[in-house]
Amino acid sequence: MAEATVGRVALMSIHPSYAQAIIDGRKRVEFRKRPIADDVTHVLVYATAPVKRIVCAFAVVGQMTSTPEELWRTYRRVAGISKSAFFEYFRDRGFATGIQIGDVSSYSERRCITTDLGLARPPQSYQYVSPESALPLLRGLPAAASPQGK
Repeated sequence: MAEATVGRVALMSIHPSYAQAIIDGRKRVEFRKRPIADDVTHVLVYATAPVKRIVCAFAVVGQMTSTPEELWRTYRRVAGISKSAFFEYFRDRGFATGIQIGDVSSYSERRCITTDLGLARPPQSYQYVSPESALPLLRGLPAAASPQGK
C-alpha cells in the first residue's frame, strides 16, 4: 500500500457477479441505498454466497447521492448493472448513492472475514471495520485520491 493515510474502511457484501465486474473493471461505481461515511477511503468486497469470501478491495474516490434517475444518467456507462436491475433495486426510493471505485486490488487467495478480520458474520449491506484490522488486506492497494464528497 502507498505511504498514505487509510481512513475508515467499509466491508461491503456484494453479489459475486458484481464483485467480479469490479475486479474486471466493468463496474466502476457501487450503488447503495444509503451513503457511506465521508471519511471512508477504502472498501473490502465480500462476495456473498456461494463465494462467501473477501475477494478484493478498492479505493473510494468519491460518492454521489441523488435521485436514481440522475445516478443512472451519470454512471450508466460504468454501472456494471443492467438498467432494469438498477431501477428494480431502487424501486420506490427517492434517493440513491453511487460510490466511485478507484484502484482495485484483487486477492489471489480469497480472504476469510473470521480469520482475517475477526468477524463472526458478514454484514447485511456494509459495516465499518477498523483501519488497523483492515490494513493487512489493503497492502499493495494505492491510497484513495483524496477525501470524498457527496
